[in-house]
Amino acid sequence: MKLPLILITLAIMTISSSAETAMQLSILPKPQSVRFVSADSSFKISRGMGIYADGDGATLAAQYLIDYCNQYLGIPLRMTRSKAEAAIRICPDDFGTKAKEGQYRLTVSHDGITITGSRRSEEACFLGVTTLVQMLPTRAGDIPHVPYVEINDYPRFGYRGMHLDVARHFFPVSFVKKYIDWIALHKLNVFHWHLTDDQGWRIELKSHPELTEKGSYRDGEIRGLFPGEYHKRPYQAFYTQDEVKEVIDYASRRFVTVVPEIDIPGHCMAVLAAHPEFSTTPNESKHTARTWGIYNRQNNVLAPTPEVFRFLDDVFNEVCNLFPGKYIHAGGDECAPKWWDESATAQKFMAAHRLPDTHALQTYFMHHVQRIINSHGKTMLGWSGGAEGMLTERSVLHNWHSWDRMPPSRIHSTQKWINSASVGLYFTASEDSTQTETTPGRWPRSVKKVYDFEIVPDTASAQASQNLIGIEGCCWTEYCPTTWKVELQVFPRIAALAEKAWAGKADDWEGFTRRLSHQLDLYDLWGVRYNDVVERTLITPRQR
Repeated sequence: MKLPLILITLAIMTISSSAETAMQLSILPKPQSVRFVSADSSFKISRGMGIYADGDGATLAAQYLIDYCNQYLGIPLRMTRSKAEAAIRICPDDFGTKAKEGQYRLTVSHDGITITGSRRSEEACFLGVTTLVQMLPTRAGDIPHVPYVEINDYPRFGYRGMHLDVARHFFPVSFVKKYIDWIALHKLNVFHWHLTDDQGWRIELKSHPELTEKGSYRDGEIRGLFPGEYHKRPYQAFYTQDEVKEVIDYASRRFVTVVPEIDIPGHCMAVLAAHPEFSTTPNESKHTARTWGIYNRQNNVLAPTPEVFRFLDDVFNEVCNLFPGKYIHAGGDECAPKWWDESATAQKFMAAHRLPDTHALQTYFMHHVQRIINSHGKTMLGWSGGAEGMLTERSVLHNWHSWDRMPPSRIHSTQKWINSASVGLYFTASEDSTQTETTPGRWPRSVKKVYDFEIVPDTASAQASQNLIGIEGCCWTEYCPTTWKVELQVFPRIAALAEKAWAGKADDWEGFTRRLSHQLDLYDLWGVRYNDVVERTLITPRQR
């Protein structure tokens, strides 16, 4: 009778040890499958160990890991051509016919660490590396011990984005690169770069240098919550094409696609500052916006004239040639009808083209731009609240409205779409109503609210669920003039976004907060200035 009792005791000890190891494996976003091979064994990563990469794509992932370990942990690793002598092996594979896009496998044993990417995917290998990064220490000097484990993982959505508005406030290339690194480390794969708006034009175009000469400048801005108090503060900045190419190359090495946004036919006061003749009131002086909340208050729409359409041809042809990615965002929302209703030029154009109302005119603009974008083999993105009239083929609707404000025609449409609903995925409000030092304290949006946000409600049609290609978090910067405020707004809410973008659901808040505690330790390591109000909600107090 003693032998079975001993066996039972050993079994309980093994289960407890395995559970303890599982608790220590805090990967975010949560992997689809984790199997512990051994309860109490781990592989030690030491200085000078070799990494073998099978192919150029795997080499990018391997080099990223080498750079990460050197920069953050002070552990030099090296590339080796010998698979046999390597401690870490990164190899694309086939995974058979049932492999999913972005699927990878990470295996740790006494032989070392092996990362394989499905469909011979370079990006899948990189995703596996970002998981390994999560398993490494959160302090330089700690010896890396990686538990014997097998992880099989893949994303729910192919489009996993994070947005940054650089039109309201500009951020240098050095920060944009950091932002892209943080995107990649959360397994997000799209950087949405909002480059133009009423308050500034931030990208150099060779065809129209006047856009940055005049459109990138503004006299000042408001203090405090809109309508605020205006104060003079001369402001001018933009990205050269060489800088844009530098950012695109940097992102591509992290398998992040850069999606530029050129916002038309509204949100165009920066364009009109350079070209007053493009306005519906061409005889009035124009300047870039000196405040926020322009819609319906100041005329910011383009007039439907031959000169304007030729201008749009120039702009979008050049942008399409500059950005190699699949998507070009053309904005398209918040065009107040009154400016076209009051314009004789617009009314004459509408009559000539049999456009029944200003929404049809707005759609005409979007169709014109879509034809240009599609002619370059690219897909057009446009915001809800204006771009619904896009031609369905080779376009994606970017939704920012809450589900209850969406018309049934859109809910049940066959249109592909991305969800960035402001009620859950806009990181513009404070996390707590008391945090007025970061942004205005109205409409606080906590990490828990982001985590609980319903991507597709139960009331959605099967068609709408099927057509959803991904989600995106948005950082609008009216109230974020510094990199510090951007980081406070984005972190750690981006962690909840990443969890939802990867898994497609979020139903384990307790488990998430445990893993979030580890993520905050990583933010400390990475030098991220995050909002620590979330620590009040952690189930287990964090030990720093």
